[in-house]
Amino acid sequence: MDYGLVLPNLGAGAGPEGLLAAVEAAEEHGFTDAWTTDHVLIDRDNQSDYGRLFEAITTLAWLAGHSRAIRLGTSVIVVPMRTAVVLAKELATVDALSGGRLIAGFGVGWNTKEFGNVGVSDRFHQRGAYLDETIAVCRHLWSGSSEPFRGRFHEFDDFAFEPLPVQGGDLPIWLGARDERALRRVGRVADAYHASATNPAVYAPRIPIIRAAADAAGRPMPRLSARVRVELDASGESFYTMHGSAAEVAGEIRAFAELGVDHLALAFPPRDPDGIRRAVDRFTTEVLPLV
Repeated sequence: MDYGLVLPNLGAGAGPEGLLAAVEAAEEHGFTDAWTTDHVLIDRDNQSDYGRLFEAITTLAWLAGHSRAIRLGTSVIVVPMRTAVVLAKELATVDALSGGRLIAGFGVGWNTKEFGNVGVSDRFHQRGAYLDETIAVCRHLWSGSSEPFRGRFHEFDDFAFEPLPVQGGDLPIWLGARDERALRRVGRVADAYHASATNPAVYAPRIPIIRAAADAAGRPMPRLSARVRVELDASGESFYTMHGSAAEVAGEIRAFAELGVDHLALAFPPRDPDGIRRAVDRFTTEVLPLV
């Protein structure tokens, strides 16, 4: 199992000191990657969770210069709220500046009010198609192709795109998904499936859908990942959290591994530097030896 760390770029108390402490702790303990969360202009009903949020891609660009080898990812970018070509440029730039350490986590989003707040209300009902085309735009531009692009939402034939990402057209794209249509998309085009707030029992029936779509497309099975909240010694919450004793959390990790999940992005509640370091230290010293 590989472990990533969900960075504290959101929530009350989020700030640069906590972000730096999180990346330092992740590198110190051998985590493979670190992840930012995305929202842009959330409604007041969701303000407590996402009202304070350091923009996902800009934060990764800043952290690229404050880290050495850890990979940097978005968990996940709400793609249809953005212009595909600008997004491709931003991600290519971060990959180039970080020496090829970017993972592009994409999703379709869920908040209709936020789509309206950023001026793309109509796109909410076309967001699956827009995500499909954005992936095609990114792959086209990242590969260095000079061929015209013709799509439903984008057309361009006279263009120059540099710098290319270090990883080129193979820059990994991980997709979040829940419903069957989105899961089939994972199988068709993604390098990995990146679930969120999903326990192993709910995760399991999604895997055959992804595998069938990958087989139909003649592609290898995407990697399986899950973003999970971790709270040692805590009781359960209204959303999925790996909680309780170190042994109980280790048991949940083993349950994911039995499904074929080989990557977990761990989200810990603290936002302050000392709290983040303590949470990561406890996980690595108390939980990992039991997995």
